[in-house]
Amino acid sequence: MRITGFDWDSGNWPKCGKHGVAREEVEAVLTGAPSIHPDPLHSGAEQRFLAIGRTGAGRHVLVAFTLRRAGGATLIRPISARFMHAKEIRHYERQAEEDPGPAG
Repeated sequence: MRITGFDWDSGNWPKCGKHGVAREEVEAVLTGAPSIHPDPLHSGAEQRFLAIGRTGAGRHVLVAFTLRRAGGATLIRPISARFMHAKEIRHYERQAEEDPGPAG
């Protein structure tokens, strides 16, 4: 699936921005190499995902998002974003060490 951009509006931007994560940081995390997981607890009418990645400054960010089709394009619609707490980062890094994925 080819992602062609982001779907931002007055509905989702305030939810992402309220935790101090800039729009550019959210986009950088999602276009980088995040760890992406399904979010079945919050999936209802649409499938939601959680992405964990780092900003250019190295801060860990958790982004909840979904995918939307618009005019033949597939867009990432961020739902919420926040910086991760130290305990979450330690857990994430332990998991990454235990399961390095196909490149490890």
